[in-house]
Amino acid sequence: MKNPINYLIVFLTSVILFSCVPQRKLAEEQAKREKCEKELAALKITSQDCETKFNEAAHSLEDNLKKVDQLQKDTAFVGSSYRDLVTKHKNLNQVNEQLLDRYNRLIDGNIADTKKLSSELQYTQERLLKKEDELKQLETELNKEKQNLDNLTVELKKREARVAELESVLKNKDAAVNALKKKLSDALFGFEGKGLTITQKNGKVYVSMEENLLFASGSIKVEDKGVDALKKVAKVLDQNPDINIVIEGHTDDVPMMGKGEIKDNWDLSVMRATSIVKIMTKNSDINPKRLTAAGRGEYSPMETGKSIESRKKNRRTEIILTPKLDELFKVLETN
Repeated sequence: MKNPINYLIVFLTSVILFSCVPQRKLAEEQAKREKCEKELAALKITSQDCETKFNEAAHSLEDNLKKVDQLQKDTAFVGSSYRDLVTKHKNLNQVNEQLLDRYNRLIDGNIADTKKLSSELQYTQERLLKKEDELKQLETELNKEKQNLDNLTVELKKREARVAELESVLKNKDAAVNALKKKLSDALFGFEGKGLTITQKNGKVYVSMEENLLFASGSIKVEDKGVDALKKVAKVLDQNPDINIVIEGHTDDVPMMGKGEIKDNWDLSVMRATSIVKIMTKNSDINPKRLTAAGRGEYSPMETGKSIESRKKNRRTEIILTPKLDELFKVLETN
């Protein structure tokens, strides 16, 4: 588009050149002038619009240049980002391939492990079934043992009752032995310490009489003081019918040299015991069934020494008193 100022210059030049033209020409020129002025005015308006549009276009161009610059920068950033993304994508592909390879290897390993685990599981299940069978068998045996235990518990209670009863019998026996010892001690008070001793052991009462209290040396005849002691013993035993009586004769280890009815220490010990039994039955109502005469000779000494004192202690007669255990046997037989 041409500048409107150029048109104005052309017009003015035309006026100067043609000022002398005829009126008609002048009128024509005048008309042309007016037309030109109108056109000039229109051109001015158009020029102003164009200038405005030019300015707008210039501003728009400047904005677009800025946008282009920004777009170039953005494009560079996007390009850099794209390259980074491409690199990352490549790396991710490599990682993915590595992971896929590891996954495949894990799958292969898992298949082998699964087979192994399956085999172990089957073996474990078989063992478990076997253990369950054993457990059932043990449970059955346990029930049997429990039944046996219950039976044993019942039996134990019965035995406890028996033991209690036996303890009661033994307690009564011990009480009877203690009472018997006291009665004998009271009855033989004058003889104790004078060749006669009364002891209690193993649930029995022992009345031990030395030879010089009952017999002369080598004799089987009881001396008077011995007879007196035996009568008192017999009286106590007559009042206690539940006592069994054993008379044991004892000698020392000096051999007998007799030529009559007493041949050796065996004969002497037995005959002395028999002499005492006869005296006790003669002087009391003791049932002979309760009495036992026995000879031990020199084979159950109190002392093993060879001194005069030791041999004197071995020459003795013992009356061994034992409570009858009939009641105890009845308890045992009942149970």
